[in-house]
Amino acid sequence: MSEKKKFNIEDEIDLSKLFSSFLKNKFLILSITSFFSISSIIYSLSMPNQYQASMVIAPISNDSGSIASSIGSSGLGGLASIAGVNLSNDGVSEAKIAIQVMQSWGFIEEFIEKNNIAKYLVASDSWDITNNSMIIDNKIYDVKNDKWLITEPTSWSLYRSFSDRLSVQEDLKSGMTTVSFKYFSPTIAKQWVELLVRDINDFMKKRELNKVDKSISYLQEQINNTSIKDMENVFYQIIAEQTKTKMLAEATPEYVFVTISKAMVPEEKSEPTRSIIVIIATIIGFIFSLLISLIKYHKDGFSLQPDKDN
Repeated sequence: MSEKKKFNIEDEIDLSKLFSSFLKNKFLILSITSFFSISSIIYSLSMPNQYQASMVIAPISNDSGSIASSIGSSGLGGLASIAGVNLSNDGVSEAKIAIQVMQSWGFIEEFIEKNNIAKYLVASDSWDITNNSMIIDNKIYDVKNDKWLITEPTSWSLYRSFSDRLSVQEDLKSGMTTVSFKYFSPTIAKQWVELLVRDINDFMKKRELNKVDKSISYLQEQINNTSIKDMENVFYQIIAEQTKTKMLAEATPEYVFVTISKAMVPEEKSEPTRSIIVIIATIIGFIFSLLISLIKYHKDGFSLQPDKDN
């Protein structure tokens, strides 16, 4: 009992000395904390606002965007497999493939080049709200002559810059996918997220149509090489079905994804959250100042341990 009481007394003495050391260096603590706080305010105010535009999309029901699905429903899937053409729609859905393709290096590289947006990713970090236009750093990119004044950014660096701003979130329960893009200009953020969804629909459509064209070419070759009338009829039926679905696909703009909620021009910034930056920096500064005061107190030759004689 006496040992426990003695331990509590010593703890109280330790805390008292600890508090005294902090009190003695209160101006140091206040100065360091204030420095961190003021610096964080200046830093956060220097950061440009960024805006996030989002749109919600959903896969075409039952993957009707896939040409193979219509073939399978016609009952010709088995006959096609006998003929050596795989028209099954098993495995990963077209929508899931499209989600992965949308975030891939190759697709994003092509998107950046097609829409000529590399300069906006590298040479711009602010938006002229009055003229609704991006401000390009003339030390990095010469807009008038359309050329780089620095080493031209690599494909990988452009991909990383773009993908860091892109967010693709799939809701497994509802099947909906939210595609978001964050940028300094709310108008450009909206435009790019719309272009991205449009381009992935076009990409997947061309991908599937290319597969169908190859299948039709293969089937036509088989017709020329077979002398069995029944097999010729099978080939013609499959070609007719694929030609029909090809025509439907070419007339469908939203091939894999249909828009559920269109993108809007955001009016409120998504970041930076300046208050959070200032709070975190102030806390870090306060903790740092306490450590400095402890080190200073120790160097002065004092001890925080309780006196042994007491």
